[in-house]
Amino acid sequence: MGLTAASFGAQALAQEQVASIDLITTTESYDPIRYEAAFMIAERWEELGFDVNVQPTEFSTALERFYDQQDFDVTILGWTGRTDRLDPQFFLSTLDSRQANPGGNNPGGYDNPEFDALFDQQSQAFDLDERQRLVMEMQELYKPDAPLAVLFHRDEVVAYNHEAFDGFEPMAGEGLYSEWGPMEATPVGERSTLRIGGPQEPDNLNPLASTSVWGWKWMRLYYDRLVRLSADVEPLPWAAEAVEQIDDTTVAVTLREGMTFHDGEPLSADDVAFTWNYYLEQDYSYFNSYLAALDNAEAVDERTVHFHLSEPSASFASISLSQIPILPEHIWSQIDDASTLSPDQVPTVGSGPFQFERFDRGEFMAISKFDDHFHADEIAVDGVEFIIYADMEGVYTGLQTGEIDVTAWRMEPGQISLAESEDHLTVVNVPDFGYYHMTYNLRRAPLDDRAVRRALIMASDRERMVNVLLDGRGEVGSSVIAPVNTFWHEAFIERFEFDMDAARAELEEAGYSWDEDGRLMR
Repeated sequence: MGLTAASFGAQALAQEQVASIDLITTTESYDPIRYEAAFMIAERWEELGFDVNVQPTEFSTALERFYDQQDFDVTILGWTGRTDRLDPQFFLSTLDSRQANPGGNNPGGYDNPEFDALFDQQSQAFDLDERQRLVMEMQELYKPDAPLAVLFHRDEVVAYNHEAFDGFEPMAGEGLYSEWGPMEATPVGERSTLRIGGPQEPDNLNPLASTSVWGWKWMRLYYDRLVRLSADVEPLPWAAEAVEQIDDTTVAVTLREGMTFHDGEPLSADDVAFTWNYYLEQDYSYFNSYLAALDNAEAVDERTVHFHLSEPSASFASISLSQIPILPEHIWSQIDDASTLSPDQVPTVGSGPFQFERFDRGEFMAISKFDDHFHADEIAVDGVEFIIYADMEGVYTGLQTGEIDVTAWRMEPGQISLAESEDHLTVVNVPDFGYYHMTYNLRRAPLDDRAVRRALIMASDRERMVNVLLDGRGEVGSSVIAPVNTFWHEAFIERFEFDMDAARAELEEAGYSWDEDGRLMR
């Protein structure tokens, strides 16, 4: 029987080679772990029949392509384990379809209405056991869809020079470079300016544009929040003297008396209400998950603010209030669109325990203690300097020679034993509930196919990454909620163990085949 036009077209379609995949990772000098992991992954994916192009990319450019432009096939990046993220709200929000717009926390574009509905339910569940049940259900729901792979949770191994400073209390996920670090550090010698070293500068210092931990770790030191979180995720009143839940949808905050901004202007409830309403109006996607429940903020009197919510929120008073920096209304009310500010136009006036001094791009940052701050008497340092190095080799050399006092980022495995042998250094190892992730762009073929995504994870040898690249100092990932976060982590979900045969079977069952050269065909 002869071929019809339709059957011929179907056969031709069946022989179409699957589109190549561009895999974005960071440069070797910035992070050799991510760099080497990408090539490990690509090697196995090519063995599976895919054409893979690894694209080492400068960190800030990778962030821009990932978040702002969503111009990627697959990207390897990481979420840091900041204290507020021990609450499941943030990491779950990275799979919320309402966060999939440019600049949002779901650049891959995962869209599951059932997941979104559960996200809203857990957000409003004040009963802890009920919220835990919902969070577990969400992890079970998204995992088979494989919108991303949690590659591994890497231990935070950092070090400091105990002959220069002491008093540090390491925090899980943040190590020594936390917002509390400079407020806890105690000078041992004559110098009282704490020097921190790291391999990356902030993407920017615009509190309505920064999407990197490097920007926020620095800004958290010179902006106040209403609440600060302890290492145990206990909400501690900060700029707020008191926080009261009036009813399910109203939170009242009473401010401390006598607070001022760094330019001497008083800080009042008007500034707080303005800040929150301004963030709502500016639609800054990075904070959308914290603002989702907020209708508006209202200054009731000089020291009282009422937050009116559109729905009950289990995490608003504890987590959301700890994230938004208080902006001076007299400065920011003059800025119609904060996203258009050039670096030299961004105001740096806050009310925090430190005040901004300098930022020399690619080289150096400095802040000094704000003596009029209510916490100033508890701070032993007179300022903080941050030295920016090209890579972690430079950071370690700076620590070894005394140019810096503490590392802001994890040491590489080969540096750890060297640091442990130095008499003047103390090495600190804490677990991380952040993770390195490999995120697919679900808007693009072949990543829009669930079977492809699942097969690619099965063909990624994450155990080898932990053992070889991390020297065993880490754990293979399973869920976006880390195992160390035991109360919220669902341990009994699909784990996608490394299995090339299973990966091939997944593709075959979905209708894929291979040509004589081993290339994957659809």
